[in-house]
Amino acid sequence: MLQPTYALMGVNFFMADLRDGFGPFLGVFLQLNGWTPAGIGLVNTLGGLAAMAAMIPLGLLLDETPAKRGVLVLSVTGVILACGAVFLAPDSGLAAASRMGSGMAGAAIGPAIAAITLGIMGQGGYPRQVGRNQASNHAGNVAAALLAGLLGYLYGLPGVFGLLVLNGALGLLALLLIRARDIDHAVARGLASDGGAPASTLRALVASPALLVLASTVFLFHLGNAAMTPLLGQMIVARGTAGDPMAYTAATVIISQGTMILTALLAAWLAVRRGYNIVFLIALTALPLRGLTSGLIESPWVVVPAQILDGFGNGMMGVAVPGLVVRIMQGSGHVAAGMGAVLTTWAVGSALSALLGGIVAGQAGYSAAYFTLAGIASLALLLWVLAWPLIGQAAQRQG
Repeated sequence: MLQPTYALMGVNFFMADLRDGFGPFLGVFLQLNGWTPAGIGLVNTLGGLAAMAAMIPLGLLLDETPAKRGVLVLSVTGVILACGAVFLAPDSGLAAASRMGSGMAGAAIGPAIAAITLGIMGQGGYPRQVGRNQASNHAGNVAAALLAGLLGYLYGLPGVFGLLVLNGALGLLALLLIRARDIDHAVARGLASDGGAPASTLRALVASPALLVLASTVFLFHLGNAAMTPLLGQMIVARGTAGDPMAYTAATVIISQGTMILTALLAAWLAVRRGYNIVFLIALTALPLRGLTSGLIESPWVVVPAQILDGFGNGMMGVAVPGLVVRIMQGSGHVAAGMGAVLTTWAVGSALSALLGGIVAGQAGYSAAYFTLAGIASLALLLWVLAWPLIGQAAQRQG
């Protein structure tokens, strides 16, 4: 029987492109079908808001149910069905409904994998396995982006959808290699292996200053972050300077995700030796630099430095956030709910970022949009630095 740690890596590799549905390819596809930047931003905002509404309920479900693998199966199936609907009428409101459906279904994938990982590895083995998970996730995104770029060039978005279906099936096969008895469900929710009485959910979430600050910082980070990659592809399409838009969009994903593979492993190494704070600070610092770079350089080759910074920041963030939530929520019995709360602010920030970026780009140009997003990202860094003396003890608790 395959080791659960390797099965987890397989799940992360094949499900990498399912969490965001079509991702930046949807924006390019809609633009080619006559949508404006503001309209595309609205569609992505609706999808993000739908994901936001589902986050905490799904986290509560994952804390309570031992059928964590079953939740993941339903989520993957829902993403595939919702993404398939966009082909029926890409020039109508069905595209928005599809994005909302995929957002809600995909909202459970991250928390479910995190809960399963914690239940298998425990507090002690969690940081290293999260690094492996994230490296596998980013490697899967690189492979998916390479294939999606080729299939998108040859067949358009239907080719990208076919790849989505294939990866979903392979991800579920990897999930089947994890046995139910491999997962300690008490540990998966932040309790000792012999269980114990969890705290009240509302009290566990609201009465934790550390969790509230983390959630607020994550909100600001993704308010500045989420629109940057889609806007890069749209900016080049508008300027007509980079050849095939599907291939260029694929390049944005490949460069950032390729960077994230090594960054995730580095982040796990740093987390074990120096704690999650340094990892989080690096992520928060990289984003304003990325925004300024994208706004100042007009050449299509801006994709290289901008997306390397994207990979560095988001690679660190992907390890730091779940690790900080697990540390902060230790002993509460509501790790998945805490993860859902933080991911809710992640989703709200991402949704509003798409809308804000689209509006500013439409009214004042793409450079102005990037400078605006970089300014918001700087606020996230400032908040975390100022608040860290107040919350550091809770965030650094060891399991």
